Amino acid sequence: MKKKGPSGILPVSARKRELIMSEYDHKQIEKKWQDIWEKEKTFKCSEDPSFSKDKRFYCLDMFPYPSGAGLHVGHPEGYTASDILSRFKRMNGYNVLHPMGWDAFGLPAENYAIKTGTHPKVATENNISNFKRQIKSIGFSYDWDREIDTTDPGYFKWTQWIFLKLFEKGLAYEATVPINWCPSCKTGLANEEVSEGACVRCGTSITRKDMRQWMLKITAFADRLLDGLEKLDWPEPIKLQQQNWIGKSTGAEVDFQVDGFKDFLRVFTTRPDTLFGATYMVLAPEHPLVLEITTEEQNPELQDYIEKSRQKSDLEREHLIKSKSGVFTGAYAINPVNNEKIPIWISDYVLITYGTGAIMAVPAHDERDFEFAKKFGLKIIQVVSKDGKPHDLKEAYVEEGIAINSGPYNGLKTQDFKEKITADLEKKGKGKKTINYKLRDWVFSRQRYWGEPIPVVHCPKDGVVAVPESDLPLKLPEVKKYEPTGTGESPLAGINDWVNTKCPKCGGPAKRETNTMPQWAGSNWYFLRYIDPKNSKELADKEKIKYWMPVDHYIGGAEHAVLHLLYSRFWYKFLFDIGVVPNDEPFQKLTNQGLILAEDGLKMSKSLGNVINPDEVINEFGADSFRMYEMFMGPLEMAKPWNTNGIIGIRRFLEKVWRLYDKKIDNSPLPKNLESLMHKTIKKVGEDIEGLRFNTAISAMMILVNEAGTLGSISKDFARNLLLILAPFAPHMTEELWKQIGEKASIHKQTWPKFDPKLIVESEITIVVQVNGKLRDNIIVSADATEEEIKTASANSEKVSSFTKGKEIGKIIYVPKKLVNIVVK
Repeated sequence: MKKKGPSGILPVSARKRELIMSEYDHKQIEKKWQDIWEKEKTFKCSEDPSFSKDKRFYCLDMFPYPSGAGLHVGHPEGYTASDILSRFKRMNGYNVLHPMGWDAFGLPAENYAIKTGTHPKVATENNISNFKRQIKSIGFSYDWDREIDTTDPGYFKWTQWIFLKLFEKGLAYEATVPINWCPSCKTGLANEEVSEGACVRCGTSITRKDMRQWMLKITAFADRLLDGLEKLDWPEPIKLQQQNWIGKSTGAEVDFQVDGFKDFLRVFTTRPDTLFGATYMVLAPEHPLVLEITTEEQNPELQDYIEKSRQKSDLEREHLIKSKSGVFTGAYAINPVNNEKIPIWISDYVLITYGTGAIMAVPAHDERDFEFAKKFGLKIIQVVSKDGKPHDLKEAYVEEGIAINSGPYNGLKTQDFKEKITADLEKKGKGKKTINYKLRDWVFSRQRYWGEPIPVVHCPKDGVVAVPESDLPLKLPEVKKYEPTGTGESPLAGINDWVNTKCPKCGGPAKRETNTMPQWAGSNWYFLRYIDPKNSKELADKEKIKYWMPVDHYIGGAEHAVLHLLYSRFWYKFLFDIGVVPNDEPFQKLTNQGLILAEDGLKMSKSLGNVINPDEVINEFGADSFRMYEMFMGPLEMAKPWNTNGIIGIRRFLEKVWRLYDKKIDNSPLPKNLESLMHKTIKKVGEDIEGLRFNTAISAMMILVNEAGTLGSISKDFARNLLLILAPFAPHMTEELWKQIGEKASIHKQTWPKFDPKLIVESEITIVVQVNGKLRDNIIVSADATEEEIKTASANSEKVSSFTKGKEIGKIIYVPKKLVNIVVK
């Protein structure tokens, strides 16, 4: 069995390895410079007005949740990328804001408190201390004077202030909604905390429970959240995920009368042109009419199905590939376009939280409906055809086409049919054109202790009353126990001294709100507090916000592609509406780094024993090696497995750089080829950093160092330029060597070197030569050669001549500086 390291996690490698240590003592060098940077506040920034707006750069990391396990090697990948970019921008004359903080409220700390008896505040402080130590050991250029912590009352005072503003504008309200409930953990669960109908933490089957919740009216911003995506420099898949989550669709609301009842069922459909193909209806099990219309004969089976549906999360229920299930209610609806009676079923693939909780089922033209109809033997009628003729359907035809089996609408194309039937339904009072959204208002309350208290009180006389802004922050009570109450209420509900208070409006007895805010609350706006973290008078100074916002480049994991980004954009747009921020989008450019997998190719997990601890990597190889290896593994956006042999190679490269500076450094000119390569490398590394192509930038520097290693001495100009382009990647070693070559000020305060355009022009180029499209030769010609000279040289090539001899040349095609294709008859 492999011996574990001091952290209890498997070390980077259990096998012996030999490294050329030379005099490059990374432990001494890195500690030395980290101490100097901290003492001298090397990376502190201010709102210096001498920097023009286009020379201010806000580079933001998705801040971490400081768990007890500490960092693993996957966490710093994005931080390293943003640090390289920030250092590069400073060297190019930018005023750079590059901060770090902690997203520290939430469920994990509370669970740990319940398990160990450690107060979540104490556990959180210990975790932050460990995370901060680890992050500082990697040498990131953060302005630590701007550090924030979402659990700091000076911070969450303003989270509560934003909530009060939302409440004041009618965008925060109470409602009773169904949630996932774990009877063992005695708490509500998010959809992501439920798997196969069970709590992911304890395995107990969940139920659905209607509970009072605080809601935020994010739906009021749906169109703006969609429209704003168009102007953002974000990855298209991320934009698409946001669009799909909002789920805007234009269609029609149609009313189906329930046969024998006064009630009707309203459905939303994007395909009103398929109404003649609606052969049954499906209701969500929670639909309010289900029990009323169900026949006595069907009632027992239906009640059993409803109970089973309560044990599934919404995410499981809407999953398309799962087997469809359902129960017939015994009732029928009247199709409004042909007056035919169609059966009404219930099924858990229809959600009460989406649309109206009822659908018209058109199995010939919807995949889910087709599968359901096949399983239960329901009628399938084709009403749309690609060519206007009926076909034997083996699967649902979901494309547009020409109407068939649709009475007077036969022969109409889909779009024409949609418009005409919608107008006809509206005239008859049976439907209307409408827009629907998948997005639902945000369930904002949690039945937890470790979260921001919601700053309202409940008064028997005045109802829900806001806590006065002057009383913020409303702090959590100091208590010893945090166990859930078992009633669905927060643990705060049992703390009478805190709950019982006076109404701010009438002065009478009132009770505080005992639900707390979700972890999302503090992370919705943290990027604004970095701008002015010590301000006790306002969220942040408006002039400072104007100076820095929007964030120029946001780097973080794709797991936050939807909810965090959507919630942050919602709050930011609201803050724009009330005049707090100067624009309505917070993040101009977004990059998602890929996962770093374990050496076995699996996702890192402590339970699997495959986690790589950065402390052990840095101790053995150094922070600069660690930084460079994470960037050299592959494209930033791609997932890639950790490989210990790879970091050994990076360490050896840095030792090669170190030994290079043992050579004599003088003013002798570089050989022409090395001088040209140096200027090409300066250009490439700069362009690659801008494009976040760090792996190819490192490759280019490796080639340059290999070439320089053959020389007996190096010029002072070369010595300076190599360190300058390497500095963002390996900040400690380059700072040390910078001093060794006689420079005084920090290398990280220097200007990025300029390349000479004349020295990067190729003197020769390689031309691919084809005959009738097939490769026959590669020739080298002068970069200044004319088109005719290149064509002649290609035709005269000995290899090419053997394929053209005795044949008539029809034409010679030339692709400038790349290819010649000789066409022979």
